[in-house]
Amino acid sequence: MRMIAKEIEGLGEELIETAARETNLPDARLRNERARTIFQLISYADATETASWMDIRIDSPIPNRAAPKPDLRKTMVPLGPVAVFGAANFPFAYSTAGGDTACAFAAGCPVIVKAHPAHAATSELVAQAILAAAKKTMMPEGIFHHIHGQSFEVGKAIVTHQHTKAVGFTGSHLGGKQLFDWANQRAEPIPVFAEMSSINPVFLLPGKLKESAAEVAGQYAGSITLGVGQFCTNPGLIVGIDGPELDEFMSSLSNQIKKVQPASMLHPGIFKNYQERKKDALSQSEVDTIAIAEQPASENQGAAALASASANAFVNNPVLHKEVFGPYSLIIRCKDIKEMIDVARKTEGQLTCTLMATNNDIKENEPLVNTIKNICGRLIMNGVPT
Repeated sequence: MRMIAKEIEGLGEELIETAARETNLPDARLRNERARTIFQLISYADATETASWMDIRIDSPIPNRAAPKPDLRKTMVPLGPVAVFGAANFPFAYSTAGGDTACAFAAGCPVIVKAHPAHAATSELVAQAILAAAKKTMMPEGIFHHIHGQSFEVGKAIVTHQHTKAVGFTGSHLGGKQLFDWANQRAEPIPVFAEMSSINPVFLLPGKLKESAAEVAGQYAGSITLGVGQFCTNPGLIVGIDGPELDEFMSSLSNQIKKVQPASMLHPGIFKNYQERKKDALSQSEVDTIAIAEQPASENQGAAALASASANAFVNNPVLHKEVFGPYSLIIRCKDIKEMIDVARKTEGQLTCTLMATNNDIKENEPLVNTIKNICGRLIMNGVPT
């Protein structure tokens, strides 16, 4: 893993330039993400050397006891070959040599990476760095394989192969669910560790909005449009209670969204998906479009958009629950806290949920807080999920 980190660093400008050409991501973002990937590899190398992940337990025997106790030993062992499907929006940190690959290597598992077609050349460069590191450190042949292909059949062949023992995936709900189904339809089912779509709801509580509606709007204008909205933690749903404070928040956020300049998205396929999902969401009968970026967008450029709907519309319309992957967010207007709880209960499992709240808001709304914390992996207080 340390040698992989050195080999990736040794690719220098060629890696950055290739990734920039394939993804439209800016230079600074790519350099930061490459540094993060190198850090991940070294961190997993450190963890491997401590052996703490093995959870070694030794229960010594007590043969002279009335019911003799045997010598018991327990340890974690590698599962076997792990298939990793890289993410479109993170060409380094969640892809070929990203966290899933580093984690599998750390546990002693061979890895088969399915390159993401959105950055196939970048993936190939990193794959060659991994293979070079394997050769220099005399790893067994077959410790790493790299596969290209856009067809679903390629993914199916990898997941259903008799020697595949686990799957790591970051991407859409459709893709992750399909991998999960294939894995569970095998004669020997295998685990699928999947991070899938998320709308990352933000709950605006009354005290916080009364205190700083415009300030919160500024935070969320930046979060919604960060990286052209192409983060899996992008806040795609904002839930508040109707009143002057929510009106102030919506007005301030709308004004800022209108001023955001459209920018190139990662890939034509992602742009097409954003346009289609956004059009579908905005065309729903009970959805009002309240802001669209004023500057015209060129080909493959995502224009920011903001919409609103009632709590009743959200609860009864599954289309509004779907992720719109890009610089888009939907504001849900509730009549009261009860409706806010209803929205939380109808929101499927999420990567993150955020509470914008004062201490009193938290103390006075325990049922809401408990509902929210039970639908997310990460609960964020007075921040942004991105």
